Amino acid sequence: MFAIVEIAGLQYKVEQDQKLFVNRLKGDVGSKVTFDKILLTVNGTTTIGAPAVSGITVDAEIINHLKADKVIIFKKKRRKGYEKKNGHRQSLTQIVITGITGFDAKKVEKKAAPKAKKEAAEAPAAKTKKSDSETAE
Repeated sequence: MFAIVEIAGLQYKVEQDQKLFVNRLKGDVGSKVTFDKILLTVNGTTTIGAPAVSGITVDAEIINHLKADKVIIFKKKRRKGYEKKNGHRQSLTQIVITGITGFDAKKVEKKAAPKAKKEAAEAPAAKTKKSDSETAE
């Protein structure tokens, strides 16, 4: 069972008990966060959202706030004497996925929908049979 979830503008494939680094989130270490913008879920069947799957949430716990390794930005124009050196360290949050919830409600909705479609499909067929018998008379 996994889900593709949008966290801070980026998409991640997450599973239960998975640890991952995301862009800095608001919240203290040890606090719980919930993500509700789920783009795709796979739990026996694949559910694709348009644009998001409703009723499914991903729960996570913040483990740590930290900074990534330094990235060096070096710009140079040859024979001009122009050199520029700069660095950047991205602020990250390490989270652990504690659970993906809401699958039970989704299964009930799927079972209820096909019954309505079958009834709707039977109704036009009955109307056409009557119209055929009326034209024969």
